[in-house]
Amino acid sequence: MNFIIKKHRVKFGFTLFLILTESALAILFPLFIGFAIDSAISGSHYGAIQLGALGLAALIVGVGRRVFDSRFYAKVYQSISFHAIAKMKDNLSSIKSARLGMIRELVEFMENSLPELIGNIIGLLGVIGIIATLNLNVFYGSLLVTVIIFLIYWMTSTKTIQLNKASNDEFEKQVDVIAANDPKVLRIHLKNMMKWNIKLSDLEAINFSISWLVLITFLVAAIIISVSDGIIKYGALFSLIMYVFQYMENVINLPLFYQNFLRLREITERLEEIK
Repeated sequence: MNFIIKKHRVKFGFTLFLILTESALAILFPLFIGFAIDSAISGSHYGAIQLGALGLAALIVGVGRRVFDSRFYAKVYQSISFHAIAKMKDNLSSIKSARLGMIRELVEFMENSLPELIGNIIGLLGVIGIIATLNLNVFYGSLLVTVIIFLIYWMTSTKTIQLNKASNDEFEKQVDVIAANDPKVLRIHLKNMMKWNIKLSDLEAINFSISWLVLITFLVAAIIISVSDGIIKYGALFSLIMYVFQYMENVINLPLFYQNFLRLREITERLEEIK
């Protein structure tokens, strides 16, 4: 995969720049909403105009990135697929077909999930930084909650890798199973595919449930702490709660990207085994 990145490093760099710009603009929305509220209460429209300008800038950058990415990653998919399949000397149709699907999953992650991942990381760091300027006690709480949630997912990472490997092993048999035209074999194959999907889903449900309970507790505590610490300006209080909500969204999504990364790492290892 490294040769693809080197070949298109300028375009990768450009799309990364657009992602970073879009993410930076997104961080500013709750703050500008707070400004607009305080400005409106004071009888001024200046804050609303600033908010509108921010929204227009975010629209231009976001649409531009998506138009560029759709064309760029189509070429990346073609390059990776041709290189990977051409290196497979044996006529292993089932494995070739499965790995084309895995490559498509890898490229889709780069096109769709990677911008969200970078946005979430920047958003999380930015939001935590802004929360620190609004209320230190809520800031310390956000750091503690972040560590707790990542520990929850890290403790189950080995199990996640094992389940993804078993699922991909079964997926690579699919074309041969279909070609065999044996209803019994097909039924067993489909049952095994769903078995691994269910196990992965159950593991994610457990992790998500525990994480969500931790975050809801933090949200309630943040509201209580904010009021008890004497935040009385409505705009400032609203901005803080909005940033806590944005923090919750970012921190709950990052472990999902981590799980996806574990799956894609397993796929990449399979592709790199091809000589």
